[in-house]
Amino acid sequence: MMNVIEFFRNLPKKKCHNCGNVMYEKADCYGNLCDECDHPAR
Repeated sequence: MMNVIEFFRNLPKKKCHNCGNVMYEKADCYGNLCDECDHPAR
């Protein structure tokens, strides 16, 4: 069985659904848009 830590280390980086940029701040939440694409003025 794979170690839990290794499992999480091997997950692909989370990317914005709209622009494809890698998300770091929201990597552990359910949102799929980066701050730039999720900005209310857009």
